[in-house]
Amino acid sequence: MKQDYHDFNTLLLHGSSDRDPLTGGLSTPIYQVSTFHRDSDKPSKYDYSRSANPTRDVLEDHIAQLEMGIQGFAFSSGMAAISTILLLFSPGDHLVVSKDIYGGAYRLFTQVFNQWQLEVDFVDITNTEEIKTAIKDNTKGIYFEILSNPFLRVADLKTIVDICKQNNLVSIVDNTFLPPYYCRPLEFGADIVLHSATKFLNGHSDVIAGVSAVNCPNLAKRLAFLQNAIGAVLGPQDSWLLLRGMKTLGIRLERQTKSAEEIAKWLSEQPWIKKLYYSGLASHPGKEILDNISSGPGMIITFEVKDSVTKENLMKKLSLPAVAVSLGAVESILTHPATMSHAGMPEEVREAQGITDRIFRFSVGLEHPLDLMNDFSNSIS
Repeated sequence: MKQDYHDFNTLLLHGSSDRDPLTGGLSTPIYQVSTFHRDSDKPSKYDYSRSANPTRDVLEDHIAQLEMGIQGFAFSSGMAAISTILLLFSPGDHLVVSKDIYGGAYRLFTQVFNQWQLEVDFVDITNTEEIKTAIKDNTKGIYFEILSNPFLRVADLKTIVDICKQNNLVSIVDNTFLPPYYCRPLEFGADIVLHSATKFLNGHSDVIAGVSAVNCPNLAKRLAFLQNAIGAVLGPQDSWLLLRGMKTLGIRLERQTKSAEEIAKWLSEQPWIKKLYYSGLASHPGKEILDNISSGPGMIITFEVKDSVTKENLMKKLSLPAVAVSLGAVESILTHPATMSHAGMPEEVREAQGITDRIFRFSVGLEHPLDLMNDFSNSIS
């Protein structure tokens, strides 16, 4: 795999997916096929598209290349990626999990895999001692997000990876909020990195997908077996759309991050904002840690509004941002975590974590920041 380009944008364009080796086409063909003819009795790499598909293969090679891993995997959704990865563990195994995670992942741990007797302890992932204390004799891994959802708490990736290595644990990093253009956890020794590729990697609100990459041959072999056995794979057309979307990842993130920095500063000065969370601000807890592992803070802003602001004003009067459950797209998206992204958490758990009715998550798109700021002002007035 080519990994010696001067700039990551070049890798995005001219890595595994730059030309079709059969025709020289600059776009990977969509092999919209379920099964393949065999010329002989000899095994073939391509026999059934659940097991392997040429379009998905290019995508998975590209993901491995971008993440600096040895093998990549593409799934039908981010939740399918997480579910397949969790099946690396056995009933009775124990995982240490960040308590500040996506609501769908919390639901998966507490309402699905608990029935499979996978034990979980939720911890403050920013507290190293709490992580160490949670490790038990049957602990097999640590699952966390580098930038947590929705409060953007920063996990100390290097320290957590060291804890995993010292205790022979698998480190699983959901890095959806910091795509490989900014941060590549495998380079810091993490075992597994995953993304909801629906978000920044695709970036156009037209694909549901999940991806993962690993650096360990044994994990790669086991995950490949599970991917084929379970079959929650990404289809060829969606694989192609994801390949196309990733070509502009770098320029999208640069523009969106620049806008987010401007909007975050503006929001911090607004009288209707009670508290602001943005990892690009000098005042953000963990910013020093983040600066040591990521080349950028991303473009997710979370804020709490004062009592004088009703959520209806923001959710009904805004004209530019979509009010939706997703993030990371070319258009800005405003999310109300309590009723959207974290609705899978029980109310008492949400409130204990501070996810109240007045918390909003804002994913900055490609609109001009002045237009977005004016839209916010008009919705509050």
